[in-house]
Amino acid sequence: MDWLNYHHLLYFWVVAREGSVTRASEQLHLSQPTVSAQIRELENALGQKLFTRVGRSLILTDAGRMVYRYADEIFPLGRELMDAVKGIPSGRAAARLVAGVADVVPKLIAYELLKPALELPEKIRVVCREDKPDRLLAELSVHSLDVVISDAPVAPTVKVRAFSHLLGECSVSLFGVKPLATKYRRNFPHSLDRAPILMPGENTMLRRAMEHFFSTAQVQPEIVGEFDDNALLSVFGAASVGVFAAPTVIQEQVCRQFRVELIGELKGVRERFYALSVERKVKHPAVAAVVESARTTLFTAGTREAVSEAK
Repeated sequence: MDWLNYHHLLYFWVVAREGSVTRASEQLHLSQPTVSAQIRELENALGQKLFTRVGRSLILTDAGRMVYRYADEIFPLGRELMDAVKGIPSGRAAARLVAGVADVVPKLIAYELLKPALELPEKIRVVCREDKPDRLLAELSVHSLDVVISDAPVAPTVKVRAFSHLLGECSVSLFGVKPLATKYRRNFPHSLDRAPILMPGENTMLRRAMEHFFSTAQVQPEIVGEFDDNALLSVFGAASVGVFAAPTVIQEQVCRQFRVELIGELKGVRERFYALSVERKVKHPAVAAVVESARTTLFTAGTREAVSEAK
């Protein structure tokens, strides 16, 4: 059996947390060469590079990020053990929900979906990690995540044993700052011809649905920006760069947070959201609360039909 050297893991954890060997060495009261050598020993034992150097900065590799997450569980737990033995209340949360959020999912939707986990009688600590869906699925497969919130189900070609739980669906609308909203609200959607628009990334379902809508409406907006990250897209929209799409179900929140106005609903364009898990039947109480609340509260129009269709 291979044994993990926890001293090496501790040095790695401190370097990753501090972002440099120099600052980690000061905290650990060790020389920089000693810390560097111990991290190399850990890399040799794991057979993976944990850091890559970019200029003067140390950046975690994919393997490094995974090891860091485990270390970030191990050492706080060790401190809680010492406090428990000494009779010192640690205030540790009763449970955790580690959720991966696909970068294409609107952050306001992610919040509304995960909020029920925070409202459970049992105290839950929510840990969110944002990334590309394929990377999140890889983490889900090794149980680094409890659930992944995504805008698409698990593709049949993905070699990960995971199940897609449809949370619901809703229509999509266009938003813009007041001058743009006033201009393009008139004669909508024909007014969108040559209108400046911010589009989601090319490989998203929403992008394809919007392009189909524009083609059917015989309008050709001017694409002034394309974004994989939905939050960045919304920031550009709030800065008057162009109009942008968001789920109608969070219309009030979008208008309030980004100080924009509704232009019009893209008829026929729908967004679906899924909870991806390694369980066919959800057992984690926080994930179950997320699924139940989404289906009965957040997504009220069309959810029952969508769930039936998915089954």
